Amino acid sequence: MKIHVFLIVLFFNTIVFSQVEDQQMLKQIYNTSLTKGKSYQWLDYLSNTIGGRLSGSYNAEKAIEYTREQLDSLGLDRVWLQPVMVPKWIRGAKEYAYFETNPGITTSVPICALGGSVATPLGGLKAEVIEVEKFEELDSLGYEKIAGKIVFYNRPMQADLISTFNAYGGCVEHRYKGAEKAIKYGAVGVLVRSLSLRLDDFPHTGSMTYGNTPISKRIPAAAISTNGAELLSAMLELNPKVKFYFSQHCKQLADVQSYNVIGEITGTTYPDKVMVVGGHLDSWDLGDGAHDDGAGVVQSMEVLRLLKKINYKPKHTLRVVLFMNEENGLRGGKKYAKVANEKGENHVFALESDAGGFTPRGFSFDCTDENFDKVLTWKALFKPYLIHYFEKGGSGADIGPLKGDNVLCGLRPDSQRYFDHHHAANDTFEHVNKRELELGAATMAALVYLFDKYEVIQNNPVRQ
Repeated sequence: MKIHVFLIVLFFNTIVFSQVEDQQMLKQIYNTSLTKGKSYQWLDYLSNTIGGRLSGSYNAEKAIEYTREQLDSLGLDRVWLQPVMVPKWIRGAKEYAYFETNPGITTSVPICALGGSVATPLGGLKAEVIEVEKFEELDSLGYEKIAGKIVFYNRPMQADLISTFNAYGGCVEHRYKGAEKAIKYGAVGVLVRSLSLRLDDFPHTGSMTYGNTPISKRIPAAAISTNGAELLSAMLELNPKVKFYFSQHCKQLADVQSYNVIGEITGTTYPDKVMVVGGHLDSWDLGDGAHDDGAGVVQSMEVLRLLKKINYKPKHTLRVVLFMNEENGLRGGKKYAKVANEKGENHVFALESDAGGFTPRGFSFDCTDENFDKVLTWKALFKPYLIHYFEKGGSGADIGPLKGDNVLCGLRPDSQRYFDHHHAANDTFEHVNKRELELGAATMAALVYLFDKYEVIQNNPVRQ
C-alpha cells in the first residue's frame, strides 16, 4: 500500500514539475522574443531595403540571399538552397483606367492587373460593362448580352462574418476563375472588385487562371478598388451604357530558376523525425509584402533563433523552410514535399505563418483527434499570453503537400485588418507592429517546444 501511495505521489509531483518547467520555458521564450528579438529587424530589411518579392524577380533573388546569410549567422547545423523552377510574370508600366458616362466625360478609377493576366491591346481596351455578382448570372445573361463587353464581378466580402478568411473564401473564386468563365460568353475583359472589407482606393491583386483557354483567346483581367467598384456600380445603375477603359502592360515570360531557403537544427533524440516551421518568401509587387508574408518568414526564422538563444536542445530535427512561389503557383511547397518524399523523410509536424503579423490569437490544427486532445491540455500554458484560439481546421498552403499521419497547423493572428493590406500597395512595413510580430514569433516557438517535448502521436507512422 505504501508503495502504491508513493507511486501516486511521485506521478502527481512529476506532472506538477513538468507544468512548472513548461511555464518557465514559455516565459523565457516570450521574454527573449520581446526584449532580444530579431524578427522586426529582419522584416525591416526585407521590406524597406529589398521590397516586393514577386517570384522570378531580382528582389526575390536578393531575398533568397539575404535570408540564407541570416540563417547562416545563427549557427544552425545546416543551411541550404533547394532549387525550384517558378513562373515569371511582370506587371510592366502602371495600369490606367476610367469610365466614360458620355463622350469625353470620364472619371478615373484605381485598378491593377491580376497576377498572370495578359495585357490589354496596344492603346488599351474600351467597352460597355455588364455587372454581375455570381457566376450563375453569366449563365442567365447568355452569350448575346455579354459578348464584346467587360464583365464586372462586383461581389463584396461578407461583412457579417467574424472570420475574415471565410469572407475572403466566399469571393476569391471570381478573382481566380472570373476571366476563364467570362471568355466562354465572349467577354473582352474582366474587372473584379478588390477583396477587402474596407472602402478605399487600393486595388488588390492576386493570382488568376485561364484554365485551358488558348493564349490567343485570353482576355485582360484587373482588380478595381472597392471605392472604384462602388462608384462604377452606381454609374451603371444610372446609365447601363457606361463604357470602361483600361490599359495594362503585363506579360508572362518563361519559367526561371529560384530556390526555397532551408535551415535546420539536428535533433538529439529523433534526428530522422522532422518538424518544420515556415512561411513564403515571395510576395506580390505592389507593396513590400510585410504582412504577406514577410512577417511569416521572419517569425519562422526567429523560432529557431529563439530556441538556440535559450540553449534549448530539440529532440527532433527542427527545420525552417522559406518557401518560394506561394502566391502564383505554390511551386516551392510542392517541390519541398516532393524532395522530402523522394528522400523518405519522416515529417511529424509542420507549422506555417501566413496570415499577417498581427496579434496572435492561437492556432488551427489539421491533425487526429488524439493529437488535438493533447494540444488542448496546453491551453492553460498560453492563457497568460492571451492565446485562446485552438481549433481543428486548415493549416497552410505551403505545408499542405506534407499532409499525412502528422500534425499540420497554422498560426492564427487577429484577422480583422489583414485584408485591408492583402495583395495591395499598402502592405508595407509601417503597418506591422513590432510587439505583435514578436508575440507571434514567441507563440510559434512555444508550440514547437511543446510538440518537440511531448511528441506527435503517430498511429500509423508513414514516411512523407
